[in-house]
Amino acid sequence: MGADRGIHVEVDEKTILEPLSVAKLFSAIAKKENPNLIIMGKQAIDDDAGQTGQMLAGLLDLPQANFVSKVDIGEDKLLATCEIDGGLETVECSLPAVITTDLRLNEPRYASLPNIMKAKKKPIDKYKPSDLGVEITKRLETLKVAEPAARKSGVKVESVDELIEKLRNEAKVL
Repeated sequence: MGADRGIHVEVDEKTILEPLSVAKLFSAIAKKENPNLIIMGKQAIDDDAGQTGQMLAGLLDLPQANFVSKVDIGEDKLLATCEIDGGLETVECSLPAVITTDLRLNEPRYASLPNIMKAKKKPIDKYKPSDLGVEITKRLETLKVAEPAARKSGVKVESVDELIEKLRNEAKVL
């Protein structure tokens, strides 16, 4: 929504795109387009890898902010609130930059029928990987997929003293 044009990179439908190949395709396009900000999702739905944005930033030698849930863009920098394991972290990056977004970054707008009809008229540039100088190479191989071992159930303790005793005598971690 709101785009003036689109870019479509066509690959054979049997081609398996790995995160590095996708990052190389985006890198080639970014070098042509020279954007000030590249916004990507944090992870793909097919492999759940969560690597393409970080690889793209590395290939372009740009600063990055990952898992962004809020962003404020200034004239030559951005301030991003990133979700981390312990809560939130605020990161400041110079522009141009790459950000990977969390689903809480924005509230999606739903396209109206007139806007859908307008979007059909927007130009879409089509490329093949070879047009961008990118060779799609399979580098990853899945060797095995297995469920993790079942864990023992936890135990509730009544006091700190009991917890320390169990950690020393049973778990042998203290």
